[in-house]
Amino acid sequence: MLKYLIPVLFVMASWAAPAFAQSKPSECLAIAMNMGAHFQVAALGSNEARVTYAGHSTFVIESPKGIRIATDYAGWAGSGVPDVATMNHAHSSHYTDHPDPGIKHVLRGWGDGVAAAAQHDLTVDDVRIRNVPTDIRFGETSREKDGNSIFIFEVAGLCIGHLGHLHHELAPEHIGSIGRLDVVMVPVDGGMTLPVENMMNVLKELQVRVILPMHARFAGSLERFVAVAASEFKVQRLTEDTMIVSTEMLPKEPTVFLMPGM
Repeated sequence: MLKYLIPVLFVMASWAAPAFAQSKPSECLAIAMNMGAHFQVAALGSNEARVTYAGHSTFVIESPKGIRIATDYAGWAGSGVPDVATMNHAHSSHYTDHPDPGIKHVLRGWGDGVAAAAQHDLTVDDVRIRNVPTDIRFGETSREKDGNSIFIFEVAGLCIGHLGHLHHELAPEHIGSIGRLDVVMVPVDGGMTLPVENMMNVLKELQVRVILPMHARFAGSLERFVAVAASEFKVQRLTEDTMIVSTEMLPKEPTVFLMPGM
């Protein structure tokens, strides 16, 4: 029996010995840890917000305390479930009747049949969210009053606005209700919302400094918008669909930032 046991013990000892004899750190583990750290999302400072383009008119806005907001949410906003979803119902690509049940706050940008217009003003941890209603155009002359909402997100000392499916230029009362905007998401399709020239008037009235195009619905629409915008604003191309914004990084002049996914 002993002659069979000794080889087994020898094999076990040979296998276990490196674990006890290891004296220097494992380079393989160190590399793996560094690779894992590379994929971690960097924490935000108290004065920073992260803005990620998720497609069409959906951006994900993240606050310093980790609140995630998906704009014009139609059922998808990248990985994870947002804490807040805002919607507009001009088209089905801007809303869903079946939002993920894990979303704590679903904010529809149109009236519910009881209220003539959507009215939102709530605070979710370190983010304040409010809306300014605008009209939706049907055909040449018809309008649905207050069918769209411009949502404003006050986070990290910034005022971030999402124009939704804006169909008309803004009246003085709209500008007054919106207030200051540092960052704006603007539809640039040039037809289903506003022609480029009219949208440029809106941007100049808002005097915003970070302009993020969205809703480039048709082939060439983004390029047409950029060509017109370049005569008024700076244009900067980014290498990622994510940017971190803060009051300190705001450009001195209005700048259009182009993310690859746009």
